[in-house]
Amino acid sequence: MANRGRGRRGPDVERPNSERDHRDIENEALRREVQQLQQQLAHLQTERREALNQESEEEDSYGDEEEGNPFLRDHSTGSNRSRRNSKARRIRMEEQQLRRKKKKSKGKMVKKKRKTQQQKPQSNILFSLLLAAISTNANANKFLIKQCLNHLYLSLSQEFSSPIISLLPVLLKSKCAEIVCRSVEIIGALSLMSLELNEMISLDGEIVKGLILLLGSTKRKISMAACNAILDLSTTAAGQQRLLELSAMDKLILCFVQAFKSLAGIVSLCADVIMFKEDDFPVMLLHAACTLINSCTIEQMQNIQTELSDSLLIYLRRLWVEVSKQRLCSNYLKCGEEKGFYTSNIKTNNLAESIFRLSITRGQCQGPADIDNVKRSIFNQGEATFECFLSNYWEVSPHLIRDAEKASTRQDNVFSPFVQFLKSKEAVHSLLPSMLKSITSCPPIASDELNILHFIKDVRNHLGCPIIYHQDIRVIKTQSGEELHYFQEKSNSCCLAPHILHIDDILKCEEAYKEGYSIALRGMEFRFQSIAAIADGLASLFGQPSAGVNMYLTPPNSQGLACHSDDHCVFICQLMGVKKWTIFPRSSLQLPRLYEPIDKCHSFEVENKLIDERKQFLLEEGDILYIPRGFPHEAKTIIDDDEFDKNAEFSLHLTLAIEIEPPFAWDGFIQVALCCWDQKQKVYPDAYGDTVSGSLHVMSVNLLHIAIKQLGNVDPALRKACLVGAFSSSSSNEGWLGTNQRTLFWHLISKINNELKFSDALKLLEEAVQKHEDPLDQVRWVKDLIFKEEVKRSQRSDTDNGCGFHILCNHRERAETVFMEVKSKFWKEIVFEEVEQCYKVMLEKYRKVRKQYTDGMLSLHCITGDS
Repeated sequence: MANRGRGRRGPDVERPNSERDHRDIENEALRREVQQLQQQLAHLQTERREALNQESEEEDSYGDEEEGNPFLRDHSTGSNRSRRNSKARRIRMEEQQLRRKKKKSKGKMVKKKRKTQQQKPQSNILFSLLLAAISTNANANKFLIKQCLNHLYLSLSQEFSSPIISLLPVLLKSKCAEIVCRSVEIIGALSLMSLELNEMISLDGEIVKGLILLLGSTKRKISMAACNAILDLSTTAAGQQRLLELSAMDKLILCFVQAFKSLAGIVSLCADVIMFKEDDFPVMLLHAACTLINSCTIEQMQNIQTELSDSLLIYLRRLWVEVSKQRLCSNYLKCGEEKGFYTSNIKTNNLAESIFRLSITRGQCQGPADIDNVKRSIFNQGEATFECFLSNYWEVSPHLIRDAEKASTRQDNVFSPFVQFLKSKEAVHSLLPSMLKSITSCPPIASDELNILHFIKDVRNHLGCPIIYHQDIRVIKTQSGEELHYFQEKSNSCCLAPHILHIDDILKCEEAYKEGYSIALRGMEFRFQSIAAIADGLASLFGQPSAGVNMYLTPPNSQGLACHSDDHCVFICQLMGVKKWTIFPRSSLQLPRLYEPIDKCHSFEVENKLIDERKQFLLEEGDILYIPRGFPHEAKTIIDDDEFDKNAEFSLHLTLAIEIEPPFAWDGFIQVALCCWDQKQKVYPDAYGDTVSGSLHVMSVNLLHIAIKQLGNVDPALRKACLVGAFSSSSSNEGWLGTNQRTLFWHLISKINNELKFSDALKLLEEAVQKHEDPLDQVRWVKDLIFKEEVKRSQRSDTDNGCGFHILCNHRERAETVFMEVKSKFWKEIVFEEVEQCYKVMLEKYRKVRKQYTDGMLSLHCITGDS
């Protein structure tokens, strides 16, 4: 069957406006032709008159000579008359030809005008005939109805009468297959003619319901026509939403599950478009289903029946395996090789988006048992319990947790499934090609993204692409303190295009490993279900939205990354082999913030003091090393001293990273507290009747926000991670941790009350105004996130910008008094439990989006053997 275009078979339908423009152009051309013929005819008539005048003058001039010489008279008269007659005949013949052309051109114009006049009432006549035929006896008038519909379908490009739409619901219920098919084709054609007609059809619920019902028709011709019409209707957002409202998704998936013959069929690619050696009807159903899925809201996806959603997702994931293999090997069909394949109009990124969307509503949240298992697997192996770890080592100093009892080998250990997957391979380096072939790129999601659909919209054209160098993988080694990339040209290239790894590059990674390069693979929590569970449990333990996991495979006698320090805390989990770690003391007690630039630690190595205070650890299988943020460190598989009685081996470890994002440090918690307290005050610029008093109150709260942020830049305690949202299933631990966090909170509140000064806060505001910066930009997320429905932006707009600064300057003494009152009331009236509740609501919003992203990316990874 012919490849499907925009979803409708039959003659092309043009827009009415373009048709009228075409007729106007033809009429104008005919008018110009008639005018030219008239001008030519007038010119010939002028020539004829001049010829007749010349003939009369010649006869007069030759009159006397002709009378005296008969021979001359006879000869001249004959020749002149012959010449004059020849010219006259030529002119008359040209006049006749011009008159015939003029008559013909005018005839064309008259015929065209009559044709147009006849067509104008044609649609009204068809409507009347159809209405009469349907109203009297539809079965007896089948022939008339079919003739009217055929004539209407062929004349859609010229004109259309909207009342005919009202007859379509009745025609869709006809028992005659030809009438139903032609009616459906008319609906599809109208959906493509204009946005207005598409919307008009979408608003008619009976038409849309009729199309959805016809998908399940036992007559293949009808069901295919209905599917085509649904595809045509779904070319606009209005059509898509109407189809979703009327449960078209469930019907499409059900019909697809019933119609397809093979699980995935034989597929190929042509310019990233998926082509099937499969029956065209199931492919059309799949195209329609993917189109609607990719326009769904979260609520609409949740309304799809679970069994249907699961069945479709299973098929799509298996199809994705085949498509990924074809794309990785660049097996694209060339022009002319499409014979035998059916073009689906489904692109690879459309398929990836549908899988991602279906998966984000199916994820199961981690339960308490999973978190307890993570805690037991990491902290209960050695002497340090979780409580002891938080009290003595968390964000303070490195700590080694030995696996003395080989607890990591137990089946209930959280790392066991992944370790068993690794050991199923004969050699570790042979794992690389199969693993890298099975993974896709994980585009980064913004840390403050709170709507997963916004993220999908931003990356939909790149979703599901092969892994990208630097973003997903690095092949690196360190020599003489300098990092070298195996793909050096691509790494140093100024080209903005990302380096996508194809099959040849993946095979080179194994060669690079043999040459001493380490393989660093990022985002393991998005590629393996078992690792995703570990990351989620670890994030819950420390009260953070998420945790990241990287994998490092290093050959013997080699060093991967150069000495560096991180802006996040890490747990190094040694899964296979051994590795020697060297940790240097950090040069400052100030904890680095996330995404802030960190100095390279090469300078640390030249300081003898730091080298003397360094600590070295040899990690063996099952050991876990904790490194707080800010501590410079390096790792090698080179055993070059007698301290450790070990031979050089390869190493494979996971790095579990806990990133303390600004909202979830202690200064972020205090910002939430101030916002909660201020919301209870219900004070706006005009609250007192005195605009200045209300504005000074609002500006004082804003000054407090600015001052707290600045204090967090210099006070290490405010940069530490807030564990108020940390999970603990043990009542004793929860009581201890809760008491600890309350005590720390009141200590920080008292410190803010005692140390923050009006003059310092005003100076910060003044500097921001002079730089044309928004001083509240870094803390505005609190109000927008927690109170976005309650905060009246219009009432505080004048005090959120530089205008408020002038109010403070003009009423400085009064402003300082109000500031001190606000600060004191905040310290006295704040309630920890109320702040805790708001904070956990905010934390849950962050966690929800991270969980949705993880579930979506896991579905796009085709790795077998991982539970």
